[in-house]
Amino acid sequence: MINMFLTKKEEQMCDGEFGETIRKSMDILVALGDIYGASKLVDITSAQVSGVSYKTIGEAGLEYLEDLAGDGLGVASVNASLNPPGTDLDNWEELGFPREFAIKQNQIVDAYGELGIAKTCTCTPYLVGNVPRFRDHISWSESSAVAYGNSVIGARTNREGGPAALAAAIVGKTPLYGFHLEQNRKANLVVNVNCELKGADFGALGYVIGKVVGGGVPYFKLQNIPNNNDLKTLGAALASSGSVALYHVENVTPEADIAGKGEVEDIMFITEKEILSTREKLSTTDKEPDLICLGCPHASLEEIKQVANIVKGKTIKNKLWICTSVSVKATADRMGYTQTIESAGGNVVCDTCMVVAPIEDMGFEVIGVNSAKAANYVPSMCGLDVVYNDVENLIQFE
Repeated sequence: MINMFLTKKEEQMCDGEFGETIRKSMDILVALGDIYGASKLVDITSAQVSGVSYKTIGEAGLEYLEDLAGDGLGVASVNASLNPPGTDLDNWEELGFPREFAIKQNQIVDAYGELGIAKTCTCTPYLVGNVPRFRDHISWSESSAVAYGNSVIGARTNREGGPAALAAAIVGKTPLYGFHLEQNRKANLVVNVNCELKGADFGALGYVIGKVVGGGVPYFKLQNIPNNNDLKTLGAALASSGSVALYHVENVTPEADIAGKGEVEDIMFITEKEILSTREKLSTTDKEPDLICLGCPHASLEEIKQVANIVKGKTIKNKLWICTSVSVKATADRMGYTQTIESAGGNVVCDTCMVVAPIEDMGFEVIGVNSAKAANYVPSMCGLDVVYNDVENLIQFE
């Protein structure tokens, strides 16, 4: 029994009058809406779909996608892009990715392409043209992208699962509940930070507060103004140590003035000592990393430029990957940043990241990261040790 209100056209979609792919997609969305008490479906302008890496969805996921694309009648009806897969789709062989894995990975991405999802694979869709407007309803699924879309852009999305985001992309709608509703976007914890932050400090802050607030909405009062890369880092950490989908920063994020901080009774104070302690705890070893892996979430052009300036004219001691999208790398190529990094012995790696790639099968044991999200996930998802630090401290030279 369907409890949501459906329009006549939506009922026809459910009945299969627009093809099996759309019917299956509506089944997912209606079931989701009924579970969470949504009153209706709402039109979306953007989707971002996770469940792309062969490492996480395997053969069953590939078969599901190829079956879904089979009838040729269901394609994305809104601007939609993919989360990172498990390899650099074009340069997997020269980077040492396992051949069988890479072939399966490309088949997965091709199946998504048949469904009309742009094969722009990134956890930072807002850097490559999938940019919603303030208060747009969207359906995004990658945790850091959700945090950024809700918090920094002020769009409205729940933390969707991959199948739900794919269904929303095809239908162009999502159930109206959760963070799509104004009343659920209010802060429930005020965090006073008593020291200035830079670099990896933002990840440490997010890691601490994510564990405290869980799926709540924190409101930050910072000593210094963060840039967009800092906000990206903060949101990724909040979303990985907790399940934060929305946060506010006083005088910075667009909904901070209406976040209801005056009604919040829960207040925390964060000191420099707690930041430094958390940074230390995020490292699981004091061994020297054999791979420095940056770009979780995917690196922006500014972050790639920073690395290029650090390594220019030098030789890197260990392997270095900077993970980003093909679009950002293309600009880095034109600016000469890629050549500078490659001349120093590093690589700008497209599409994938250290969390969803099979790096545990590629001979690495210790990964150096400047991302609290990566520091949180690599030990559990890859079984490898991590060293957490700022970029300039991670990269060593001969």
